[in-house]
Amino acid sequence: MSKTNAALIERKNQAVAAGVGLVHPVFLDSAENATVKDVEGREYIDFAGGIAVLNTGHLHPKVKAAVAEQLEKLSHTCFMVMGYEPYVEVCEKINDLAVGSGPKKTALFTSGAEAVENAVKVARAHTGRTGVIAFGAAYHGRTLATLALNGKVAPYASGMGLMPGDVFRALYPCELHGVTTEDALASVERIFKFDAEPKDIAAIILEPVQGEGGFYVAPKEFMAGLRKLCDQYGIVLIADEVQTGAGRTGTFFAMEQMGVEPDITTFAKSIAGGFPLSGIVGKAEVMDSIAPGGLGGTYGGSPIACAAALGVFQAFEEEKLLERSRKVGETITSELKALAKDYPVIADVRGLGAMIAMEFFTKEGKPDSEMPGKILTKAREKGLILLSCGLYGNVVRILVPLTVPDEQLQKGLKIIRECVSELA
Repeated sequence: MSKTNAALIERKNQAVAAGVGLVHPVFLDSAENATVKDVEGREYIDFAGGIAVLNTGHLHPKVKAAVAEQLEKLSHTCFMVMGYEPYVEVCEKINDLAVGSGPKKTALFTSGAEAVENAVKVARAHTGRTGVIAFGAAYHGRTLATLALNGKVAPYASGMGLMPGDVFRALYPCELHGVTTEDALASVERIFKFDAEPKDIAAIILEPVQGEGGFYVAPKEFMAGLRKLCDQYGIVLIADEVQTGAGRTGTFFAMEQMGVEPDITTFAKSIAGGFPLSGIVGKAEVMDSIAPGGLGGTYGGSPIACAAALGVFQAFEEEKLLERSRKVGETITSELKALAKDYPVIADVRGLGAMIAMEFFTKEGKPDSEMPGKILTKAREKGLILLSCGLYGNVVRILVPLTVPDEQLQKGLKIIRECVSELA
């Protein structure tokens, strides 16, 4: 009996917890680079990339080869019990790629949320403080501690009550919604005045480009202001690069374009080409604040995932994927800005490198939370997979693999134009 999407969705509804959503009613059978095929044999162009996990595309040959070779050696020891060279190799490579000129160290984990939680742990140990400042519309994960850092309640924390304390919320700059850099920095100062003394704050954490929040890019002057405050008060600056890292923004880490150095950077998603790997990299004197045994995890930095990451690094170097990221971003931005001129419902086109989004407003000038859903459905019907995001759910984002062929990229952009023209 042949499988169908409908039958598998019914099985999902019976077997999988309701809290695990499904954006598209599609079950995949196979994938390669930027093409995915469902169980019914239909092909789609993937502009979602597993939510920024597939910068090197589905099953990149170099990643496959690295994993296959590692599988012939060993699959697990737990690095804290017995070591293996791929873990050290990945850390050495990340230390070289991370922003800043001083000595750095890295620790590896499994998920982005783990990376964020461990970054906060290191900041607390380094400063002897507990408070953390995060930002409105931020997204840092779905674990209990990261839910406290998120700047959006629904759907991540709905019905779960209040999250752990000692987290304070500041404004993220977004002039489209009336928040200037000056407003955002002033909101941090207000926390110092109304909620917590600077000596109680261990870290300020932010995404250099907000992901789920709507792809808003942090202005350089905002980053400079945060760095100044952190230096003034001995606060650790954490750059959450789970989504922006691994070349998505045109540099390996987005902070290369921000004009300041973070103390700790988180990474995950595309770092291992679809295999679960995450980590934190930071200034050596900060990272060494926790004694042996205080960092780690049973599966953290698994040999298979580390081998995959080494394949990703090889692909970036040999195929010049950072340059490709910038080129893909320029193509997408140019096409979407031309589309915005024709259709005023697109209030803004923005992003960094190949991390691009378009935001929709109604004719009355309000966020249009219905349009992205309509576009996602119509695009899927035409063979294109997209994602939405944004505090108001009014943003369509593009996270296409950097390895996408030009012809396929243009076909996907043509479908987007068709969808907007039919729905606007």
